[in-house]
Amino acid sequence: MKKVLVSNIGMLATPKGNAARCGEEQGKIEILKNAWVLIEDGVIAAVGTGSPEGADGAEVIDAEGKLVTPGLVDAHTHLIFGGWRQNELGLKLHGATYLEIQNAGGGIQSTTNATRSASKEELRAKAEKALDEMMGFGTTTVEAKSGYGLATEHELKALQVIRDLDDRHPMDLIATFMGAHLVPAEYKNDREAYVRLVCEEMMPAVREQGIAKFCDVFCEADTFTVEESRRILEAGLKYGLRPKIHADEIEAIGGSRLAGEIGAISAEHLIVCPPEGIDALAKGGVIACLLPATSFNLGAVFAPARDMVKAGVPVAMATDFNPGSCPCLNMQFVINLGCLKYKLTPEEVLTAVTLNGAAAIGMADRVGSVETGKQGDLVIWDAPDLDYICYRVGSNLAGTVIKKGAVV
Repeated sequence: MKKVLVSNIGMLATPKGNAARCGEEQGKIEILKNAWVLIEDGVIAAVGTGSPEGADGAEVIDAEGKLVTPGLVDAHTHLIFGGWRQNELGLKLHGATYLEIQNAGGGIQSTTNATRSASKEELRAKAEKALDEMMGFGTTTVEAKSGYGLATEHELKALQVIRDLDDRHPMDLIATFMGAHLVPAEYKNDREAYVRLVCEEMMPAVREQGIAKFCDVFCEADTFTVEESRRILEAGLKYGLRPKIHADEIEAIGGSRLAGEIGAISAEHLIVCPPEGIDALAKGGVIACLLPATSFNLGAVFAPARDMVKAGVPVAMATDFNPGSCPCLNMQFVINLGCLKYKLTPEEVLTAVTLNGAAAIGMADRVGSVETGKQGDLVIWDAPDLDYICYRVGSNLAGTVIKKGAVV
């Protein structure tokens, strides 16, 4: 049995529990001073203050009086893609909108072309480099979507890469099937045929290979309608894929209401989520996975996070890392924006990027808090307290990242 003791912790800050926290509970975290964490075979065996107990023979990691939190959970990424889209920056600066760029052949379709052309090895090498960078910023668990293949062969290719990375990289990866990211160019004149392809060919293959836990759909003007999204998510349920939904990012066409009706585990983006959408999320027990770096990058408004907390909707936050609307994989920037733009407290933000993020990907029983029985995923920050990492912008404050009890 391998023991690791993280000792001399100045402040240990963590949410607690195995489920998402909402309302006032989202801001209630545990703060321990002069703390220690004992990890045995990658799992937290004990947490305490003062003199460590049961730590005989343990490898010691000295936190040097600094802040320790759970490892960050990035619950929404589009990790697997070919190419980049830096050429769109100039178009945006000259006033082109997201949908205008997409309808002109850019956007998701251009990434689809690059992804289809890339081999599994090329996609894996690119994603592995991104995972290394994410982990360097303090992220220890990542959700990764397909959705840039938009053909059975290439959607399966992306999900297989995610599975391979989960096996070979220290990061925990959770896969989401998102064949319904966009109707690809070859189906522009037959949307119905593409929806059938997603539901009747892609999903059975995904289930047969066991390479995804969730099904996501981009419910938005010029992508998938509410009724198309409902069909796709209900088909996903038939194949054992829990529903997620990109909703109310650009126009509030009813995606958030659908999320509540169908009982999605999470609704993503929600930039322009209306009050009735917030009510539907609360009634349906849906986690709001908000993506503030996307609003920042698009020059858009920011999701009504404060209203969601008030309504009892659990709020998670993630990067939305992708080559177009958000080429950002730094969860520390998300933390900063959570305070500065969403007006969430540091305590609410910590819950959003750890426990609630874990709950949004079905991992809250394993990660997202520093508690006995959970994985030994920790960050020792170059910071004295929680407020400091929310206050500092633009510096990497993740001093030591620990995954399953090992420094990475």
